Amino acid sequence: MSGFNLAALPGNPGIRRQLAARASLSHAYILSGPPGSGKHDLALILAQAMVCTAPGGGRPCLQCAGCRKAAGGIHPDVVRIAPPEGKRDIVVDQIRALRTDAYIKPNEAGRKVYLIEDAPAMNPSAQNALLKVLEEGPPYAAFLLLADNAGMLLPTIRSRCETLALAPPEEAAPAYSEAADRLARLLLEGEERELLEHCAALEALAREELAGLLDSTAAALGARLKTDLSEAPRALAACDLLKKLRDAAGFYVGNGHLCGWLAAAMAVPGPEGLGVP
Repeated sequence: MSGFNLAALPGNPGIRRQLAARASLSHAYILSGPPGSGKHDLALILAQAMVCTAPGGGRPCLQCAGCRKAAGGIHPDVVRIAPPEGKRDIVVDQIRALRTDAYIKPNEAGRKVYLIEDAPAMNPSAQNALLKVLEEGPPYAAFLLLADNAGMLLPTIRSRCETLALAPPEEAAPAYSEAADRLARLLLEGEERELLEHCAALEALAREELAGLLDSTAAALGARLKTDLSEAPRALAACDLLKKLRDAAGFYVGNGHLCGWLAAAMAVPGPEGLGVP
């Protein structure tokens, strides 16, 4: 692969240089970095590049059927793995199913890409089950492991992947900063009606814009925690919710559902919701 196209990756000049120097992509990457650092953007770019069908260089071309399907979350050779609904862990049975599926040849593309959301959510048994396919999987199988902190993965997993460490939000080119600060303020201090009205307006954003806003808002909440620990219970609950919403956005849940989920969380009592006193 020559002329690798990283135009859609915000900031992160080091990652750009690292990938630009490569003639081809590795079979396994850990994409690590805090919320807002661009790891979901990079995961999509890499997945598109691996299933791109455009001739010549400049992959991903963003125009071919492979690129468009990957962007729309409907490419049969881009498989997303995440904790089951209502669960925190990616369990060993999910990875065993992935391992079996990896030996079935791709449907359309030259490669088959497994994107593991929140890879540290794999319990130790699941991580150990992944090792064999990382080591001995078919040549067309590729793996993208997303992690806020690569150090939370087993050393044996890290040794078999190339790590791309993305810059923290303060080092990357800031995006959505004003909107993120406002949403963070509403989540921590706003009245319920004010947040409901604001969430309704967010439905008009493009899906990519909303996903970026969720990442940036989590980063803004983290920054506030550094200066005011009195907000910790509510801020931590909000960050947990934003992470769940961001993961759901990766599965192309509609904006209306995401914004409704965010707004409804205000009414959830107790430590699991934003209604913490």
